[in-house]
Amino acid sequence: MPPSKAYPEFELLCLAVRPIRDDRRIREALHQRIDYSRLLALVEGHRVRPALIEGFGGQSWDDFPRDFRSSLDEFSRHHLVRTLTVSSELQHVARLFSGGGVQFASFKGPTLSLSLYGNLAAREYNDIDIIVPERQMALAESLLISAGYFNGQGDRAFRQAFLSQQRQYAFSRDGAASDVDLHWDFSADPLPFPLEASRIWPNLISLDLGGYRVPILADEDLALLLAGHGTKEEWRSLGWVCDFATLAERRPELDWSRIYARACRQGSGISVLLAWSMVEELMDMPVPRALAASIGQSRQVGRQAARLIERLRTTFPDQVERLPLEDGTLCDRSFDRFRAGLKVALTPTAGDYRAWPLPPALWPLYRVTRPVRLVAGLVGRALRT
Repeated sequence: MPPSKAYPEFELLCLAVRPIRDDRRIREALHQRIDYSRLLALVEGHRVRPALIEGFGGQSWDDFPRDFRSSLDEFSRHHLVRTLTVSSELQHVARLFSGGGVQFASFKGPTLSLSLYGNLAAREYNDIDIIVPERQMALAESLLISAGYFNGQGDRAFRQAFLSQQRQYAFSRDGAASDVDLHWDFSADPLPFPLEASRIWPNLISLDLGGYRVPILADEDLALLLAGHGTKEEWRSLGWVCDFATLAERRPELDWSRIYARACRQGSGISVLLAWSMVEELMDMPVPRALAASIGQSRQVGRQAARLIERLRTTFPDQVERLPLEDGTLCDRSFDRFRAGLKVALTPTAGDYRAWPLPPALWPLYRVTRPVRLVAGLVGRALRT
């Protein structure tokens, strides 16, 4: 049901990045009037260049414009080198934590690419995402600092005052291939999330990463993570839809009824239903029978899916403006959305400090000034539109 203004290049992109390739349909789509500069901009914006290259594998590359081929060839060369260096950096951090007695798991990044697609270079990624138990955050941070990493977000007092609600901190190292995003939960406080961080530890499995075993999420936990992450980010990237579809296609043994029940207990069953709605429409994959009735009966899911799919089909990713309280899409219950909105409105952020720097003794004042700043921003945005 694509709208009349949908880009044909986006429909071609969806065909090319699906887990099950249909060379005939791709060939038919290529016979349309394709703007290859627009296709290249879309595939770069959605960060699915490796999937597009794989999807076009059944076509003759001689039929594509030279500039288009050259751009993808250059990307492939640089991407392969980068994935190897990021993987090496992850091995370094994994050894550091293992040797220091920190329990951890890698998610997204190199390990997601390897576990889902069997290839380090099959996805685009920048950072290394690692989660540790909250009780070990201080130890994990100390180990990173001892190994030459630093946090450019401020000292611990500043982060505790303005950043702790995000439940993650970023660490860098001179000469390192990527930053390390150190998490102790999967979503900001107080949003619900389909995957409860404390539940992952008994279920971890290990993945061979260049001869070193790295702990990663079990498949059922990964399904909840991908559904929650995509919903939290309002499915702005086709790459997230592709990841969820690939997991569903390559792990047919997953019990979606149980996965959905777990998400509902967390107050975020909508994230699983919305993920499948996106996959059904954009990846042409049938919804599991266990979820079909719940999706069909939910007006909220239908409205959200239609809005997000329309935006994907008609808007370039870099044109999508992230609005305050968008994370509320994760919430099944109106009360949770209200509670999350209230917490966001009253919790100071680094943006508040940058807008009006105050000495630490006066930081409590931000709880008063933040609501005013939020309202002013919303009014200003409304006037601009």
